[in-house]
Amino acid sequence: MNDPLGDMLTRIRNAQMRGKSTVNTPASKLRAWVLDVLADEGYIRGYEKTTDTNGHPALEISLKYFDGTPVIRELQRVSTPGRRVYAGSQDLPSVRQGLGVSIVSTSKGVMSDAAARSANVGGEVLCTVF
Repeated sequence: MNDPLGDMLTRIRNAQMRGKSTVNTPASKLRAWVLDVLADEGYIRGYEKTTDTNGHPALEISLKYFDGTPVIRELQRVSTPGRRVYAGSQDLPSVRQGLGVSIVSTSKGVMSDAAARSANVGGEVLCTVF
């Protein structure tokens, strides 16, 4: 697998289109950090560490719905393995005029765009959520 984070985002999108309550993905530190930001911003209920049928570590993500529609309307990967996208603290993109969130990997950890602006750090823009 070339893009583990892109794979996780696709699994979340597909599970929400099918109306699933949970979705499983292989575990990694970066995926857990991105899920922490999604949970803090209120886009998912949470996640827990489990193991899959082969005994490999996995993450079980609890998806969030409001009146039967998914809370996450749009989930896009910005920086890919073939094209990295970096932004300074003042150049971080705002999603839908501040209604959405950009998830940024900074030197101080993975955080939302608002937290990165307040900490005055820039970094790699991983994905956008609305």
